[in-house]
Amino acid sequence: MKCNNFFVGFFVLMMMMMEEEGHAQQVEKIYKPYIKTAQLFSYGNQQGLPLYKLGGGNKLELEFDDMDANYKNYYYTYVLCDYNWKPTNLSAFDYIKGFTQNRISTYRYSNISFVRYTHYQAFFPDQNSLPTRSGNYLLKVYLDGDTSKLVFTKQFLVLDQKALVTAEVVQPFTPQLFSTHQRLRFSANIKDINTFSAAQQVKAVILQNNRWDISKRDIIPTYVRGNVLEYNSENIGVFPGGKEWRWLDLRSFRLQSDRVDSGTYDKNNAHFFLKPDVDRTGERYVYFPDYNGMYNIITYESINPFWQGDYADIHFYFKRKDGLPYPQQDIYLAGAFTNFELNNQWKMTFNATTGQYETTAFLKQGYYNYTYIAVDRNNPENKFEMEGNYWETENSYTVLIYYKSFTDRNDQLIGVTTINSRTDKPGFSF
Repeated sequence: MKCNNFFVGFFVLMMMMMEEEGHAQQVEKIYKPYIKTAQLFSYGNQQGLPLYKLGGGNKLELEFDDMDANYKNYYYTYVLCDYNWKPTNLSAFDYIKGFTQNRISTYRYSNISFVRYTHYQAFFPDQNSLPTRSGNYLLKVYLDGDTSKLVFTKQFLVLDQKALVTAEVVQPFTPQLFSTHQRLRFSANIKDINTFSAAQQVKAVILQNNRWDISKRDIIPTYVRGNVLEYNSENIGVFPGGKEWRWLDLRSFRLQSDRVDSGTYDKNNAHFFLKPDVDRTGERYVYFPDYNGMYNIITYESINPFWQGDYADIHFYFKRKDGLPYPQQDIYLAGAFTNFELNNQWKMTFNATTGQYETTAFLKQGYYNYTYIAVDRNNPENKFEMEGNYWETENSYTVLIYYKSFTDRNDQLIGVTTINSRTDKPGFSF
């Protein structure tokens, strides 16, 4: 029996590694250093996946700050991409009804805050610029109506509902993963679509906590029963459970929160020095509500945090319990505010004098979730979060169903569902 368990576990792990290779490349990027806190989300919900429903009338909300604190002519457009976030060869007139470029006309100069900036805001799509096809879209923001002056890009989704998707989170059967991972089991009821070649025409993507960097992709149905596609293999949708996210409360710069050790203030900026974080891999699981790695721009002391919230330099510290550096590993600060990019901006520096890793982030007032990621220097694909993994952890999962017939020129997004791994109310811990 032990031998059988070993081979089953080995097979599942190999399938997970093969699934990981299908990840889409990171396409969101900020090209100008003066752009801060660029957000794109469902209207009124900063943690909401940016999803627009064809004919649904809902809006997406774009918010960002220009730290040059002057006025610039910003425009935006959006580009239809395929399932792997590569631009299609379609003309913009094939998927946009109306104007293909739009000016961002709503802006406010910051007030109350010590740090000066200009805040820009847009709600889209406008009635004079509507997407007509479902799928993956890349929002491009640029200057002076010149697309070569690209400032930043953001991903969003357009849905044409043709599939009813149901899902549930279950524990993996594999002994090695039973107490540390979560598995998503789901089905899609397809209507008005020929499922004869479903394995070739229908694909699924799973997002954990709205993260594209760890998405599970190229998932084909396990079974096809009439119009119902079932995804129920042991190797499908298996994610490390992680742990509830570390938090940082910056809603007030006057009242320092529990994570802040000390702060300094001057006429132009503030500095907050956080209490050192430690590797939580060996600690037991404790439940508390969080934002699942995301953040919320909010303040205690202003009416509108988008143009009245202040900025400060936040100094993060991370250390091993023995005060030594991790051999052959680099440590990165990560969260939605870093876009989970593992680059030099978010790479931490080891201070031999204090025995801890250090980095600084320029953040706006709000409530933040974050983590630390270790990356093998010899094999950058080998990376893990310094938290430990637990089946009980509360995570959000989103299933995306794409369809492309043999005559289609783009991948249609035909079904979406979002569920939570926990539906109970366990209190603070259990």
